[in-house]
Amino acid sequence: MTLPIPADPATLRIVVEKIARQVEDAMRGDLTRALHGNDPLLAEVLKYALFGGGKRLRPLLVVLSSRLCGRHDADLYLLASAFEYLHVATLIHDDVIDHADQRRGRPSVGTKYGMAAAILAGDWLHARSMHLIGRLTGTEGLEIFCGATAAMVDGEFLQLRHVADISINEDRYFEVIQRKTGRLIASTCEIGALYAGADRSRQKALGHYGSKIGAAFQVVDDLLDYQGDQEATGKKVGNDFIEGKLTLPLLHALLKASPAERELLADLITGDRTQPGAYARLYRSVEKLGGFLSARSTAENLVEEAVTELDIFSGCTDQESHGLLVGLARFILERNR
Repeated sequence: MTLPIPADPATLRIVVEKIARQVEDAMRGDLTRALHGNDPLLAEVLKYALFGGGKRLRPLLVVLSSRLCGRHDADLYLLASAFEYLHVATLIHDDVIDHADQRRGRPSVGTKYGMAAAILAGDWLHARSMHLIGRLTGTEGLEIFCGATAAMVDGEFLQLRHVADISINEDRYFEVIQRKTGRLIASTCEIGALYAGADRSRQKALGHYGSKIGAAFQVVDDLLDYQGDQEATGKKVGNDFIEGKLTLPLLHALLKASPAERELLADLITGDRTQPGAYARLYRSVEKLGGFLSARSTAENLVEEAVTELDIFSGCTDQESHGLLVGLARFILERNR
């Protein structure tokens, strides 16, 4: 078995930046074509939303998955753009729902252009993403893509159902994040493989890899909500607690809590979460009960399981893409934003 050499962080950063530039070039070209004759305000809003930063993780996974399976052409970056369109559409709509006035350190689309323009721009991006997926991968790709987007919406409803619900368990937590995050990340990898003409076993392996790193990414996100540096993340710590989301560090703490400790945590979760000192008390309890360390261990296990899914590609001709996918999975554990 030929084992891949995981890409080191410096190499990974160079490749990520290069692919991001190529995807952005593809998006600019696509917008020029698609928006010909449309109202100029729509173009302005879309460019503001799309080119204000972002990790471009989803397009990166499409490109690397397709390359690993043997196809690398200009249209691949257009396919990757579809996932960035969808991602940005969800961010715009999330900000509308949350009445958020900031996104990535600047005014949100709704704040700058108004809620109506924000909703309409998000709708356009969603429609355009489906158009590109259907054109480039046919009904099979569209079925995967639409299944993932439908699951994402259902996951949001499921999460709303469990706001401040201390009866939620780890299985339900993972059910929520698989619907909200895991299936969409899995679809980027699976559709990239489909575009390259990979057989079903390789499509499924990449889909499972994506699902695992999507879950790991969310668990790390949960940890950053408690332990992140606000300047690096661009978000205030403690948002999940204030919104009543029971994420993995807290769930693990509840499992280890004594009856008295569990009662204290329950009072904090179901009480006024905005009162001064509530978050600090919760943080101390979660730390004392090992919730942070336990969630971190879960993220590490998910990453190793993801890497194992790539074993089917051992000995493939594109060892660079193989190593980049391994390096990317492990980098998720080190990210600070």
